Amino acid sequence: MGEIVIGAMASMLICLFLSPRFITFLRGREFGQHIREEGPAGHQTKAGTPTMGGLIIFTAIIVPFLVLSDRDVAAMTVFFVALGCAALGFADDFIKIVKRRSLGLSARWKLLGQIFLALVLWWVARHEVGLEPELLFRISDLSVDIGPVAYFVLVLLVLVGATNGVNLTDGLDGLAAGVSAIVLMTYTAICFITVGQHDLALLSVCLVGACVGFLWFNAFPASVFMGDTGSLGLGGAIGALAVMTQTEILLIIIGGIFVIEALSVLIQVFSFKTFGKRVLLMAPLHHHFEMMAWSETRIMLRFWIIAAVCSGVGFAIYQQSIGG
Repeated sequence: MGEIVIGAMASMLICLFLSPRFITFLRGREFGQHIREEGPAGHQTKAGTPTMGGLIIFTAIIVPFLVLSDRDVAAMTVFFVALGCAALGFADDFIKIVKRRSLGLSARWKLLGQIFLALVLWWVARHEVGLEPELLFRISDLSVDIGPVAYFVLVLLVLVGATNGVNLTDGLDGLAAGVSAIVLMTYTAICFITVGQHDLALLSVCLVGACVGFLWFNAFPASVFMGDTGSLGLGGAIGALAVMTQTEILLIIIGGIFVIEALSVLIQVFSFKTFGKRVLLMAPLHHHFEMMAWSETRIMLRFWIIAAVCSGVGFAIYQQSIGG
């Protein structure tokens, strides 16, 4: 328990210490966010705000996690996948900054990178950790053996879904960082009460601490954005944790806000292409509420509340499923 608390505090303090210096560094080199013209009009004032803050989050967790952990293969794999997704996000952010445009790394290269990371995650889960290729529904004793090939597809879908879910949520100051911290706190609790997952709990709580430290500078009005470096990295960590804890289905509930945000985009695109009409004023969903003149802080806090409820329900279901 002591290592869990130390890991969270150390990551948070490192993030609080590094952030002002990193923000100054980014401002000095004019590494600022490019705002899409089709986005909410109020967001144009955010143009030039330093981005790539995800580098701070992942720098903050490296030393506490590696020093305090036992280098368990499952946790090290989740750590590798998270850093790999963060690297894809960094490439995306860097291209945007250098070329001064809102489009960065092509979708093809992102997907290829995610397929590689999913393959590593799948291999370790199956052959090193010894997880069976099955779906555990958790809400009941029902489980379905899907076979190794379908299991890889599942791992890929979870990883791609989680990274895109966090990325789509990262549209308001403090929104993605806060929701990610709530979801990761849930995974800390899940791993802590499960035998043999101490290092996974440690990694998860280090990410929570880093997210909280980052929120000090990312909450409205943000001094720095996490960028794709942060959103893809955090999404990768959440997706990989779901695989290693066999909560792929339960992630739909635990990460309810990410699911809602992704679905809002899918529904909007489907409705417009099929019927020529928009369901929402703007997608993702948080932009819809912005267009309704809700303040960023109001949206952020209410989404945090919903995220906490979803995570609480998800944790209760998990605890019941293991007989806790």
